[in-house]
Amino acid sequence: MTKFLLVVILGLVVYAISIYNSLQQLKTQIVASIQEIGNQLKRQASLIPNLESSVKAYLQHEKGIFKLLTEARKSVDKADKSGSLKDIDQAVASLQSVLPQIQVVVESNPELKADKSVTKFMDELTDTADKLMYARRSLIDLSQSYNQKLVMFPSNLIANVFGFKPETGLTTVTTGSHVSVSQAETKDVKVNLDS
Repeated sequence: MTKFLLVVILGLVVYAISIYNSLQQLKTQIVASIQEIGNQLKRQASLIPNLESSVKAYLQHEKGIFKLLTEARKSVDKADKSGSLKDIDQAVASLQSVLPQIQVVVESNPELKADKSVTKFMDELTDTADKLMYARRSLIDLSQSYNQKLVMFPSNLIANVFGFKPETGLTTVTTGSHVSVSQAETKDVKVNLDS
């Protein structure tokens, strides 16, 4: 009987250690994910100004685009310096709002589309936005997995014993038009490539 009890206790200890380690692993992955967002912001902050200067000559007549690019770069610099998820979110949103406008300028000017520096600039902007989006998605997924373990039985018992607290992940506004789908948004999108 004592051997059986000893085996059960040993099994529970091993299980508790396993849960504890998985929670710690998720916490370190969350930190690494936040650092990756910062890494991508640094890449963006150093890359985009260099590319921007190489294509400015081609886009001089579009002064509004440069203003948007400058604001996006300032937003990225601010997010990089503060490390705040709110600032990071604003920087990504700023970059994503500039990209379609630049594409319109390039598409309406055939001589710009053919230029390699403009093409590279567009590719790098898209690549950077994609990498930031992926890093944010990783943070969201890791935070969700971690927080899920904090509330699910029996891992919640281990989490409470060792004082694990929920991670906020990526914080966003929970009210507004972005959290609901309008009637127009439920309709199929029609694409017409004829000019």
